[in-house]
Amino acid sequence: MTQTQQETGIRWLAGAGLRPTRQRVTLATLLIGDGQHRHVTAESLFESAKAEGEAVSLATVYNTLRAFCDVGLMQEVTVDGSKSYFDTNTHDHPHFFWEDEAKLTDAPSDELVIAQLPDAPEGAEIASVDVVIRLRRKS
Repeated sequence: MTQTQQETGIRWLAGAGLRPTRQRVTLATLLIGDGQHRHVTAESLFESAKAEGEAVSLATVYNTLRAFCDVGLMQEVTVDGSKSYFDTNTHDHPHFFWEDEAKLTDAPSDELVIAQLPDAPEGAEIASVDVVIRLRRKS
């Protein structure tokens, strides 16, 4: 990780009002230091941190990702009701889930058309619509 990437991570945290602890700066730098959006699991981010020689526990990674989501730096995308991916792109957009690789990627928003949503039940309102398009490679 370069100094510039680390500075990008620190600015990202500061913009959300998060204190730049060593662990947060490390994870923020891995997530957005190069300016690219990422879809990660807690486990994949933990492995990336270990590969960089950073001492951070898996529990800390989970807690940090939740904190990033709570302040709007990331969004959580759940696949199959159990597997969580964390996305640095917080704008509303659909995703492809590649079943063969258990990988999440962005799908082109401009090609998705949702013509109509059902009315929310009495006393409820629609908070968001998550679109995950499951893919598998052709045999």
